[in-house]
Amino acid sequence: MINNIEVKASMCLNCKNKPCSKKGCPLNNDIPSFISAIKEGDYKKAYDILCETTVLPAICGRICPHYKQCMGSCVRGIKGDPVNIGDLEAFVGDIAIKEGYKIEKIIKQSKNVAIIGGGPAGLTAAAFLARTGNSVTIYEKYNYLGGLLIHGIPEFRLPREIIKKSIDKILELGIDVKYNQELGRNLDLKELEKKYDNIILAFGANISSKINIEGESLKGVFGANELLEYNNHPNYEGKIVVVNGGGNVAMDAARTIKRLGAKKVIVVYRRAREQMPAEQKEIEDAINEDVEFLFQHNIKKIVGEKHVQTIEVIKTELIEKQGETRPIPVEIENSNYFMNVDYIVMAIGSRPADFIKNIGLELNEKGYIKVDKNGLTSNPEIYAIGDLSGNISTIAWAAKSGREVAKQIDLT
Repeated sequence: MINNIEVKASMCLNCKNKPCSKKGCPLNNDIPSFISAIKEGDYKKAYDILCETTVLPAICGRICPHYKQCMGSCVRGIKGDPVNIGDLEAFVGDIAIKEGYKIEKIIKQSKNVAIIGGGPAGLTAAAFLARTGNSVTIYEKYNYLGGLLIHGIPEFRLPREIIKKSIDKILELGIDVKYNQELGRNLDLKELEKKYDNIILAFGANISSKINIEGESLKGVFGANELLEYNNHPNYEGKIVVVNGGGNVAMDAARTIKRLGAKKVIVVYRRAREQMPAEQKEIEDAINEDVEFLFQHNIKKIVGEKHVQTIEVIKTELIEKQGETRPIPVEIENSNYFMNVDYIVMAIGSRPADFIKNIGLELNEKGYIKVDKNGLTSNPEIYAIGDLSGNISTIAWAAKSGREVAKQIDLT
């Protein structure tokens, strides 16, 4: 394993401009430097370099969309295969777990901070605050930490043991955790304001979006986010299931449902494969597991009396439009047809839970908590990070938002 990793590390050109770090990585990890440390055989140094910007290397190394981020900006990839940065980062994260490397503390501050939500954004904020000497308490609604790392990403993509050990390493910084604490149920924001210097809201936005078509309220129509979070699936044995969407959540839902015994799983996506936001590896894995794809199709209507029976779909053509980064799907007239299906899973995005309308903070036009460039809400003592503030929905971007807010709190 180590020899193979050293071969992968030797591919790095140690570019001076570091496009993989500056352009490709949301966290701006110093990729050439940590890879150079691997080449030297100094894995502790490689881990320390990564810890300057991230506390989740074993996780991000596995599940980040590398070809859209760091590896997509690798100079070697211009004429050939890019350096496999994901594998190298995961290797360093795994070695750190195995050898018990610590996240170094830099004692500076002494603030008392509450973080509501223990997902990747909240955990990263907690780690960067704790390592600079702040007192940090995480309030988590479940009896475990991890958030979407646990209930949004299937174990076949991200082993639970890796998540647990990565979180344990963060908690070693002296972070307190209070489990089974949920805002609006047994946790009051006003009471927390009296106890803490700052509060960080990091409980995500995991309510599945709807496309508002006829039949969407029928039985048999599910949200992908809720299926993955609560693991409360119907019996798929011998059933035909359509998953509507083209992101990694759609791929995770489709693969999970296929593994749970569905006769046929069909992903319906309104654009072409090359425009899918999902990582290409995830698409390929789904295809290899016999998930079918119906590109350039839209669902027009869901038909049934009480339960889903069929869906009406329509073909689309892609039109280039000035100012748009992707071609626009336009429905082709008279191309409608019907498909017999048993269940439909909507995986077209997510939004915050409705209760955030009642916590006294200003929301933006899309219903997310409104924040300024520093993550500060309309309350000068409360920050919001990750999906909750409308941040880009990847683990690395969530982690970055947590890290940057931690730094901002240290500065104020």
